[in-house]
Amino acid sequence: MKTLYLIVLCAIILGCATSRETFVPDGGKGHSINCSGAALNWGMCYEKAGEICGANGYDVIAGGSDQGAIAAGNQYGFYGGSVINRSMLIKCKN
Repeated sequence: MKTLYLIVLCAIILGCATSRETFVPDGGKGHSINCSGAALNWGMCYEKAGEICGANGYDVIAGGSDQGAIAAGNQYGFYGGSVINRSMLIKCKN
């Protein structure tokens, strides 16, 4: 039962791209968007950028991804999986 709660919690937390306001290299305001995880994709990052900037559009300042592995163990066994990290930095057009 604990496993089911953990799976549901992870699905809720990892179900959408997240963003936070930050500053870009030229000193202006930008947004850092994270769409990491196996359930997300680059399309969700671009969708979030569109929600943030609207019809004015945006410029992608930086973006990238990497893939790694994670492993954990406890008294019931050893578990492993892959981790996909995706992020982009955008600046809304005026």
